[in-house]
Amino acid sequence: MCGVFGIHGHDEAANIAYLGMHALQHRGQESAGLVAADEGKLRRHVAMGLVSDAFNRDVLAKLPGTTAIGHVRYSTAGSSELRNAQPFLFEYAGGSVSIAHNGNLVNAGELRAELEAQGSIFQTSSDTEVIVHLMAKAPQPDIVGKLVHALKRVRGAYSLILLTSDGKMIGVRDPNGFRPLVLGRLKDAYVLSSETCSFDLIEGDLLREVEPGEIVIVEKGGMTSQKLPEIAERTFCVFEHVYFARPDSLVNGKSVYRAREKMGMKLAQEAPVEADVVIPVPDSGVPAAVGYAKESGIPFELGLIRSHYVGRTFIEPQDSIRHFGVRLKLSPVRSVVDGKRVVVVDDSLVRGTTSRKIVKMLRNAGAKEVHLRISAPPTTHPCYYGIDTPTRSELVAASHTIDEINTYVTSDSLSYLSHEGMMQAVGSANEKTGQGYCSACFTGKYPVQLGTDQLVTLRRARV
Repeated sequence: MCGVFGIHGHDEAANIAYLGMHALQHRGQESAGLVAADEGKLRRHVAMGLVSDAFNRDVLAKLPGTTAIGHVRYSTAGSSELRNAQPFLFEYAGGSVSIAHNGNLVNAGELRAELEAQGSIFQTSSDTEVIVHLMAKAPQPDIVGKLVHALKRVRGAYSLILLTSDGKMIGVRDPNGFRPLVLGRLKDAYVLSSETCSFDLIEGDLLREVEPGEIVIVEKGGMTSQKLPEIAERTFCVFEHVYFARPDSLVNGKSVYRAREKMGMKLAQEAPVEADVVIPVPDSGVPAAVGYAKESGIPFELGLIRSHYVGRTFIEPQDSIRHFGVRLKLSPVRSVVDGKRVVVVDDSLVRGTTSRKIVKMLRNAGAKEVHLRISAPPTTHPCYYGIDTPTRSELVAASHTIDEINTYVTSDSLSYLSHEGMMQAVGSANEKTGQGYCSACFTGKYPVQLGTDQLVTLRRARV
């Protein structure tokens, strides 16, 4: 759960990267960082918190150069602390290199143990650092050769942007294409980003996606491309469409907003109910709720209002208010739900605790009936490819039936979108198998072999 951004060949590279990171803020709020290349030197600034907290005019002025890469982080591997903030910057025999990573390496633990036994000293607890140590040990003389050598050893999800001290920017996407990475132009500059929404902000143009297994090299002479030797089946993360990507982005060549709207329409076909109003759980549930309302003919209203001013920490009264955390973020609109049969559309139901609190809030606001509709299948397995989902023992759908979950959240009815319905909405070549997508969090079918640590965790949580 991270976002990466890079720009090459622009006089205000750091400033543009700062804006690009802003547009990717939804992909990570724990830390933000930026590295710029200027006259053979890499300069770095990282900080905990949001992009706007980490950077100001004075900080950006200390990051000169025409090439810069940035990163926003939400941890999936490695603890949430400053030493794990990216982009990382390392010195090795070949010079300086900076790296920013979106994804998760499933065999990082085994590789780290091997490297440490050989004398490597790690500075972070992030899986990304494994790639750099493998590069440092590679026999190839050039940076791209070292990168290819390292990536032959790793398994899992990675969309990477690297920056060298001579100003070379390299983008690479894993052979399965789990995580998004797109290539664009801003006048004469090349831009790499996790999502197209960042191009809209900087008024850049989308050229194309970086293909799975492709390495894009941008330097003074222009852009070149080559392929990693490994060939794999494409398994783009379907959860990017369900929840993670911004609605105004194009991912995997498709509109995120339209895919979510279609999920809501499919959900209305599969799980109709007599009701007076359809409301979303904002913000991520809005497009699916629009689709549900369109297909069902039930009026759409904003029955829950989300506060956008809730930070990651807050002061809670000692005499705790019931549902305090949820009430900080969401407030029911009594005039919309009072006396009504309400359909509540959300994009996912993970532990069930938040849904339970939302149902109770709506009943307290006067809702006569509350029907919960989830625009994705039940989440039954953790993701090991870069989405921060809980362990299987914490996923309520892993050990409870839909009826049991409905009883727990106290809704009048509960329905999920089918796997086939989700795949129809995103346009899979085969709705039953989900060809072209990874949907392991819904099926437990992991397309890339997991590491020892993940397999042990799954066995312990098997129900």
